[in-house]
Amino acid sequence: MTIESFVTSPWFWIVMIIISIWSIVWKGLGLWKAAGKKDKSWFIAMLVLNTAGILPIIYLYLTGRKIKKKVKKRKK
Repeated sequence: MTIESFVTSPWFWIVMIIISIWSIVWKGLGLWKAAGKKDKSWFIAMLVLNTAGILPIIYLYLTGRKIKKKVKKRKK
């Protein structure tokens, strides 16, 4: 299979569309959260780097854990 036949394959384009949608959704969520928390460094990193959604997922995971810890401290 040559690269030309691979790129013209419908499966290639289906996979590319799925990855693009995945990346846009996670990047949008990450940028929204970073802007709301005024995290300029994270916002710029997510805006400039294209990591297929990995960097925004890490950011959301880390900030989600911080919020849960704060909520638990307030309840005590």
